[in-house]
Amino acid sequence: MDKKSIDNAITRGSLYGTTPEPTYAGVLSFSRRKYTKDLTGADLVVTGVPLDTATTNRPGARFGPRAIRAASCITTWAQPYGLEFDPFDRLAVIDYGDCFLEFGRPQNVPSQIEEHAWKIISNGPGLLSLGGDHFVAYPLLKAHARKHGAPLSLLHFDAHSDTWADEDGRIDHGTMFFHAVKEGLVDPATSVQIGLRTHNADTLGFNILDAGWVHENGAAAVIRETRKILGDRLVYLSFDIDCLDPSFAPGTGTPVCGGLSSHQAMTILRGLAGIRLVGMDMVEVAPAYDVGEITALAASQLAMEMIALYASRPK
Repeated sequence: MDKKSIDNAITRGSLYGTTPEPTYAGVLSFSRRKYTKDLTGADLVVTGVPLDTATTNRPGARFGPRAIRAASCITTWAQPYGLEFDPFDRLAVIDYGDCFLEFGRPQNVPSQIEEHAWKIISNGPGLLSLGGDHFVAYPLLKAHARKHGAPLSLLHFDAHSDTWADEDGRIDHGTMFFHAVKEGLVDPATSVQIGLRTHNADTLGFNILDAGWVHENGAAAVIRETRKILGDRLVYLSFDIDCLDPSFAPGTGTPVCGGLSSHQAMTILRGLAGIRLVGMDMVEVAPAYDVGEITALAASQLAMEMIALYASRPK
Protein backbone atom coordinates (compact mmCIF):
# COMPACT_ATOMS: atom_id res chain seq x y z
CA MET A 1 0.00 0.00 0.00
CA ASP A 2 1.14 3.52 -0.77
CA LYS A 3 2.88 4.87 2.32
CA LYS A 4 1.39 8.29 1.52
CA SER A 5 -2.20 7.05 1.30
CA ILE A 6 -5.09 8.40 3.34
CA ASP A 7 -8.50 7.11 4.48
CA ASN A 8 -7.16 3.65 5.24
CA ALA A 9 -10.35 2.99 7.19
CA ILE A 10 -12.05 2.45 3.82
CA THR A 11 -9.19 1.96 1.33
CA ARG A 12 -6.90 -0.53 3.06
CA GLY A 13 -6.47 -3.91 1.42
CA SER A 14 -4.87 -6.23 3.98
CA LEU A 15 -6.41 -6.41 7.44
CA TYR A 16 -2.89 -6.71 8.86
CA GLY A 17 -0.19 -4.13 9.47
CA THR A 18 0.07 -0.47 10.38
CA THR A 19 -0.03 2.15 7.62
CA PRO A 20 0.60 5.73 8.78
CA GLU A 21 -1.45 8.65 7.57
CA PRO A 22 -1.91 12.22 8.84
CA THR A 23 -3.16 12.05 12.42
CA TYR A 24 -5.39 15.09 11.97
CA ALA A 25 -7.22 13.99 8.82
CA GLY A 26 -8.95 11.10 7.13
CA VAL A 27 -11.90 8.84 7.79
CA LEU A 28 -12.03 7.73 11.41
CA SER A 29 -12.12 4.13 12.57
CA PHE A 30 -10.39 2.60 15.56
CA SER A 31 -6.66 2.81 14.78
CA ARG A 32 -7.47 3.20 11.06
CA ARG A 33 -8.61 -0.42 10.83
CA LYS A 34 -10.85 -1.29 7.90
CA TYR A 35 -14.42 -0.14 8.55
CA THR A 36 -16.55 -3.06 7.41
CA LYS A 37 -19.34 -5.50 8.29
CA ASP A 38 -17.49 -8.30 6.47
CA LEU A 39 -16.04 -10.66 9.10
CA THR A 40 -14.07 -12.72 6.56
CA GLY A 41 -10.53 -13.26 7.80
CA ALA A 42 -10.96 -11.13 10.93
CA ASP A 43 -9.30 -12.30 14.15
CA LEU A 44 -10.64 -9.44 16.27
CA VAL A 45 -13.52 -7.01 15.81
CA VAL A 46 -13.84 -3.56 17.37
CA THR A 47 -17.39 -2.30 17.85
CA GLY A 48 -19.05 0.60 19.63
CA VAL A 49 -21.97 0.27 22.05
CA PRO A 50 -23.23 3.87 22.48
CA LEU A 51 -25.50 3.54 25.52
CA ASP A 52 -25.59 5.97 28.45
CA THR A 53 -29.13 5.71 29.79
CA ALA A 54 -28.06 3.32 32.57
CA THR A 55 -25.74 5.81 34.25
CA THR A 56 -26.43 7.02 37.80
CA ASN A 57 -24.62 10.35 37.51
CA ARG A 58 -23.45 12.28 34.45
CA PRO A 59 -24.63 11.03 31.03
CA GLY A 60 -22.64 11.37 27.83
CA ALA A 61 -20.89 8.01 27.38
CA ARG A 62 -22.95 7.43 24.24
CA PHE A 63 -20.36 9.61 22.57
CA GLY A 64 -17.50 7.50 23.97
CA PRO A 65 -16.95 5.21 20.95
CA ARG A 66 -16.65 8.19 18.62
CA ALA A 67 -14.17 9.93 20.94
CA ILE A 68 -12.05 6.82 21.44
CA ARG A 69 -11.86 6.24 17.70
CA ALA A 70 -10.76 9.82 17.10
CA ALA A 71 -8.11 9.69 19.83
CA SER A 72 -6.77 6.36 18.57
CA CYS A 73 -5.72 7.98 15.31
CA ILE A 74 -3.25 10.22 17.14
CA THR A 75 -0.93 7.29 17.86
CA THR A 76 -1.65 4.97 14.92
CA TRP A 77 1.45 5.58 12.88
CA ALA A 78 3.81 3.00 14.43
CA GLN A 79 3.63 0.07 16.81
CA PRO A 80 2.95 0.98 20.46
CA TYR A 81 6.10 2.07 22.26
CA GLY A 82 7.52 -0.55 24.60
CA LEU A 83 5.85 -3.55 22.99
CA GLU A 84 8.05 -6.13 21.31
CA PHE A 85 5.58 -6.50 18.44
CA ASP A 86 2.90 -4.64 16.53
CA PRO A 87 -0.46 -6.23 17.49
CA PHE A 88 -1.72 -5.54 13.97
CA ASP A 89 1.03 -7.75 12.54
CA ARG A 90 -0.36 -10.69 14.55
CA LEU A 91 -4.08 -9.97 14.36
CA ALA A 92 -6.41 -9.11 11.50
CA VAL A 93 -8.55 -6.40 13.11
CA ILE A 94 -11.60 -4.60 11.70
CA ASP A 95 -13.88 -1.84 12.97
CA TYR A 96 -17.47 -3.12 12.66
CA GLY A 97 -19.08 0.19 13.54
CA ASP A 98 -21.63 0.65 16.32
CA CYS A 99 -24.41 -1.48 17.73
CA PHE A 100 -27.82 -0.11 16.70
CA LEU A 101 -29.90 0.69 19.79
CA GLU A 102 -33.56 1.73 19.84
CA PHE A 103 -33.42 4.61 22.31
CA GLY A 104 -37.22 4.83 22.35
CA ARG A 105 -37.52 1.20 23.46
CA PRO A 106 -34.97 0.90 26.28
CA GLN A 107 -36.37 -2.45 27.36
CA ASN A 108 -35.00 -3.93 24.12
CA VAL A 109 -31.47 -2.60 24.59
CA PRO A 110 -29.97 -5.53 26.58
CA SER A 111 -31.04 -8.12 24.00
CA GLN A 112 -29.94 -5.88 21.12
CA ILE A 113 -26.44 -5.62 22.59
CA GLU A 114 -26.23 -9.35 23.29
CA GLU A 115 -27.37 -10.31 19.80
CA HIS A 116 -25.06 -7.76 18.19
CA ALA A 117 -22.10 -9.29 20.03
CA TRP A 118 -23.29 -12.84 19.35
CA LYS A 119 -23.56 -12.17 15.61
CA ILE A 120 -19.87 -11.28 15.63
CA ILE A 121 -18.30 -13.78 18.01
CA SER A 122 -20.38 -16.76 16.87
CA ASN A 123 -18.65 -16.38 13.51
CA GLY A 124 -15.20 -16.75 15.04
CA PRO A 125 -13.55 -13.40 15.82
CA GLY A 126 -12.85 -12.02 19.27
CA LEU A 127 -14.51 -8.77 20.29
CA LEU A 128 -13.37 -5.47 21.78
CA SER A 129 -16.38 -3.31 22.64
CA LEU A 130 -16.20 0.45 23.21
CA GLY A 131 -18.85 1.91 25.53
CA GLY A 132 -21.09 3.44 26.41
CA ASP A 133 -21.80 3.15 30.10
CA HIS A 134 -20.77 0.05 32.02
CA PHE A 135 -24.14 -1.67 31.83
CA VAL A 136 -23.13 -2.85 28.36
CA ALA A 137 -20.75 -5.36 29.95
CA TYR A 138 -23.72 -7.43 31.16
CA PRO A 139 -25.20 -8.37 27.77
CA LEU A 140 -21.67 -8.64 26.37
CA LEU A 141 -20.84 -11.17 29.10
CA LYS A 142 -24.00 -13.09 28.25
CA ALA A 143 -22.91 -13.39 24.63
CA HIS A 144 -19.42 -14.53 25.58
CA ALA A 145 -20.76 -17.09 28.05
CA ARG A 146 -22.95 -18.48 25.24
CA LYS A 147 -19.86 -19.01 23.12
CA HIS A 148 -17.23 -20.08 25.65
CA GLY A 149 -19.32 -21.56 28.44
CA ALA A 150 -20.02 -20.30 31.93
CA PRO A 151 -18.74 -19.32 34.32
CA LEU A 152 -15.98 -17.12 32.97
CA SER A 153 -13.40 -15.35 35.12
CA LEU A 154 -13.82 -11.58 35.21
CA LEU A 155 -10.86 -9.19 35.18
CA HIS A 156 -12.47 -5.90 36.20
CA PHE A 157 -10.76 -2.48 36.43
CA ASP A 158 -12.98 0.13 38.08
CA ALA A 159 -13.49 2.66 40.86
CA HIS A 160 -16.75 0.86 41.71
CA SER A 161 -17.61 -2.78 42.36
CA ASP A 162 -20.81 -2.67 40.23
CA THR A 163 -22.16 -5.48 42.41
CA TRP A 164 -24.86 -3.56 44.28
CA ALA A 165 -27.83 -5.80 45.01
CA ASP A 166 -30.81 -5.56 42.68
CA GLU A 167 -33.77 -7.92 42.54
CA ASP A 168 -35.84 -5.94 40.02
CA GLY A 169 -33.71 -6.32 36.88
CA ARG A 170 -32.85 -2.64 36.57
CA ILE A 171 -30.91 -1.47 33.53
CA ASP A 172 -28.25 0.07 35.74
CA HIS A 173 -24.49 0.44 35.39
CA GLY A 174 -23.95 -0.40 39.07
CA THR A 175 -25.66 -3.79 39.25
CA MET A 176 -24.42 -5.78 36.23
CA PHE A 177 -21.89 -7.92 38.03
CA PHE A 178 -24.37 -8.69 40.81
CA HIS A 179 -26.53 -10.28 38.14
CA ALA A 180 -23.55 -11.85 36.40
CA VAL A 181 -22.65 -13.68 39.62
CA LYS A 182 -26.22 -14.65 40.49
CA GLU A 183 -26.78 -16.02 36.98
CA GLY A 184 -23.50 -17.96 36.95
CA LEU A 185 -21.94 -15.96 34.11
CA VAL A 186 -18.79 -15.29 36.15
CA ASP A 187 -17.08 -17.08 39.03
CA PRO A 188 -16.13 -14.47 41.65
CA ALA A 189 -13.66 -16.82 43.36
CA THR A 190 -11.51 -16.88 40.20
CA SER A 191 -12.12 -13.23 39.29
CA VAL A 192 -10.36 -10.05 40.36
CA GLN A 193 -11.44 -6.42 40.70
CA ILE A 194 -8.66 -3.83 40.51
CA GLY A 195 -8.70 -0.18 41.58
CA LEU A 196 -11.93 -0.07 43.60
CA ARG A 197 -12.43 2.88 45.96
CA THR A 198 -16.15 3.09 46.77
CA HIS A 199 -17.86 1.29 49.64
CA ASN A 200 -19.86 -1.88 49.15
CA ALA A 201 -20.00 -4.20 52.15
CA ASP A 202 -20.97 -7.28 50.13
CA THR A 203 -18.09 -8.37 47.88
CA LEU A 204 -20.03 -11.38 46.53
CA GLY A 205 -16.80 -13.32 46.89
CA PHE A 206 -14.73 -11.32 44.39
CA ASN A 207 -11.00 -10.96 44.96
CA ILE A 208 -10.42 -7.23 45.35
CA LEU A 209 -7.14 -5.35 44.88
CA ASP A 210 -8.43 -1.89 45.67
CA ALA A 211 -6.72 1.35 44.72
CA GLY A 212 -4.96 1.63 48.07
CA TRP A 213 -3.57 -1.89 47.70
CA VAL A 214 -2.33 -1.08 44.20
CA HIS A 215 -0.60 2.12 45.34
CA GLU A 216 0.95 0.47 48.40
CA ASN A 217 2.13 -2.75 46.73
CA GLY A 218 2.85 -1.64 43.17
CA ALA A 219 2.04 -2.93 39.70
CA ALA A 220 4.34 -5.96 39.90
CA ALA A 221 2.47 -7.28 42.94
CA VAL A 222 -0.88 -6.69 41.22
CA ILE A 223 0.34 -8.69 38.23
CA ARG A 224 1.53 -11.60 40.40
CA GLU A 225 -1.67 -11.73 42.44
CA THR A 226 -3.92 -11.40 39.40
CA ARG A 227 -2.11 -14.19 37.55
CA LYS A 228 -2.49 -16.43 40.61
CA ILE A 229 -6.23 -15.74 40.84
CA LEU A 230 -6.99 -16.15 37.14
CA GLY A 231 -4.81 -19.20 36.58
CA ASP A 232 -5.49 -20.77 33.21
CA ARG A 233 -9.20 -20.00 33.14
CA LEU A 234 -11.00 -18.18 30.32
CA VAL A 235 -11.12 -14.46 31.09
CA TYR A 236 -13.40 -11.58 30.14
CA LEU A 237 -11.79 -8.16 30.69
CA SER A 238 -13.93 -5.13 31.52
CA PHE A 239 -12.22 -1.75 31.94
CA ASP A 240 -14.13 1.24 33.29
CA ILE A 241 -12.07 4.34 32.54
CA ASP A 242 -12.96 5.73 35.99
CA CYS A 243 -10.49 3.19 37.38
CA LEU A 244 -8.00 5.92 36.51
CA ASP A 245 -7.72 8.92 38.80
CA PRO A 246 -9.71 11.96 37.55
CA SER A 247 -6.42 13.72 36.89
CA PHE A 248 -5.85 11.15 34.12
CA ALA A 249 -9.49 10.64 33.12
CA PRO A 250 -11.82 13.53 34.00
CA GLY A 251 -14.17 12.73 31.12
CA THR A 252 -16.33 10.12 32.79
CA GLY A 253 -19.70 9.94 34.49
CA THR A 254 -18.73 8.99 38.05
CA PRO A 255 -15.14 10.12 38.76
CA VAL A 256 -13.58 9.14 42.10
CA CYS A 257 -10.34 10.56 43.49
CA GLY A 258 -7.38 8.34 44.39
CA GLY A 259 -7.33 6.12 41.32
CA LEU A 260 -4.66 4.51 39.18
CA SER A 261 -2.41 6.40 36.80
CA SER A 262 -2.35 5.66 33.08
CA HIS A 263 1.13 4.20 33.53
CA GLN A 264 0.02 1.84 36.31
CA ALA A 265 -2.87 0.55 34.22
CA MET A 266 -0.70 0.07 31.13
CA THR A 267 1.97 -1.72 33.16
CA ILE A 268 -0.55 -4.10 34.71
CA LEU A 269 -2.13 -4.96 31.37
CA ARG A 270 1.26 -5.60 29.76
CA GLY A 271 2.27 -7.77 32.68
CA LEU A 272 -0.71 -10.05 32.14
CA ALA A 273 0.41 -11.19 28.68
CA GLY A 274 -0.50 -14.82 28.14
CA ILE A 275 -3.79 -14.95 30.07
CA ARG A 276 -6.61 -16.75 28.25
CA LEU A 277 -8.51 -13.66 27.20
CA VAL A 278 -11.75 -14.26 25.28
CA GLY A 279 -13.38 -10.81 25.19
CA MET A 280 -13.01 -7.25 26.47
CA ASP A 281 -14.60 -3.85 26.76
CA MET A 282 -13.54 -0.26 27.43
CA VAL A 283 -16.37 1.82 28.88
CA GLU A 284 -17.57 5.06 30.52
CA VAL A 285 -15.69 7.61 28.40
CA ALA A 286 -17.90 10.73 28.44
CA PRO A 287 -16.14 13.31 26.23
CA ALA A 288 -18.34 16.26 27.25
CA TYR A 289 -16.48 16.33 30.59
CA ASP A 290 -13.04 15.68 29.13
CA VAL A 291 -10.10 18.09 29.14
CA GLY A 292 -7.89 18.19 26.07
CA GLU A 293 -9.17 14.71 25.09
CA ILE A 294 -6.93 13.11 27.73
CA THR A 295 -9.63 10.63 28.81
CA ALA A 296 -10.29 9.48 25.26
CA LEU A 297 -6.55 9.25 24.64
CA ALA A 298 -6.05 7.12 27.76
CA ALA A 299 -8.95 4.89 26.75
CA SER A 300 -7.63 4.42 23.22
CA GLN A 301 -4.14 3.61 24.51
CA LEU A 302 -5.50 1.11 27.04
CA ALA A 303 -7.67 -0.42 24.32
CA MET A 304 -4.49 -0.93 22.28
CA GLU A 305 -2.89 -2.60 25.29
CA MET A 306 -5.93 -4.89 25.46
CA ILE A 307 -5.53 -5.78 21.79
CA ALA A 308 -1.87 -6.62 22.46
CA LEU A 309 -3.00 -8.74 25.42
CA TYR A 310 -5.44 -10.56 23.14
CA ALA A 311 -2.64 -11.11 20.61
CA SER A 312 -0.50 -12.74 23.32
CA ARG A 313 -3.12 -15.26 24.47
CA PRO A 314 -2.30 -18.98 24.16
CA LYS A 315 -3.45 -20.51 20.89
